Amino acid sequence: MKAIKHIEIKKGISVNELVKQMENSGVMGAGAIAKAANVLEKMIKDKDCKIYLGMAGAMVPGGMRNIIIDIIKNKLIDVFVTTGANLTHDLIEGLGHKHYQGESNVDDAELNKKGIYRMYNSYMKNEVYEDLEDFFDKHYSVLSKCKNIREFLSRLGELSPEGTILNACFKNNIPIFCPSLADSGIGLIIWGRLVQGKEMDVKAFDDLKDIIEIAWTSKKNGVVYLGGGVPKNYIQQALQVVPNKADFGIQITMDRAEPGGSSGAPLKEGISWGKMKKEADFVDVICDVTIALPLIYGAVKDRI
Repeated sequence: MKAIKHIEIKKGISVNELVKQMENSGVMGAGAIAKAANVLEKMIKDKDCKIYLGMAGAMVPGGMRNIIIDIIKNKLIDVFVTTGANLTHDLIEGLGHKHYQGESNVDDAELNKKGIYRMYNSYMKNEVYEDLEDFFDKHYSVLSKCKNIREFLSRLGELSPEGTILNACFKNNIPIFCPSLADSGIGLIIWGRLVQGKEMDVKAFDDLKDIIEIAWTSKKNGVVYLGGGVPKNYIQQALQVVPNKADFGIQITMDRAEPGGSSGAPLKEGISWGKMKKEADFVDVICDVTIALPLIYGAVKDRI
């Protein structure tokens, strides 16, 4: 047995040094975060490995936007799958609006009167949708000609302001997949234009062939899941139907396994589905993503 080394915090300690200390401890949440940093480092340094990043939850309202942009700009991932909500919040910030620090123990009816939306203790003014609607009205004729959601998001990234996740993916040729795009503010705005009689023929199922082709032609595959939900499952189902299952895996989640949902399912469960190799190097980190991701990425960025 390997002895646990107790963590020592010294003045001026770096993120990487802290995570290395957590590795010396090696157990519980600290050990999982340290292992996740090691697995991510291996993924990135393995030039044969295609890396899929799945992001669910309120990551933009939770302050993770610039970390994601930095990952994209450094081309540390090959495929990005996220929710329509995160892309909506990303574009909202790109149009000059902000999310604000608030309280969770608050009178929500009073917030409603003041025109404020709440995501736990992150706030946003509902007036942001006026600029969002103007943006889509301005560019609707271009976006409506896209053949599928991936192309729609690529063109949206081209049109989006500098400093957005959308624009960073476009400029760095990172494909975005968003099978739940209709389940978002962007989806509602597009639906509103369709109700007005404006045409759009974006095929919802067409993207599957693209992500499956990427997975099918990859020598190795690695997955990173920030939360679970649709982004995780979309990547998982692509890996299920290709010869090369996941060689590496990191999942950061607070959801539990007992209800049987994908968001709480440990990565090990994917072996039974043929989504992950039984000898894969993987770790489940049971933690709030807004705590774990800065630690893991901060350590790995220092190493690479």
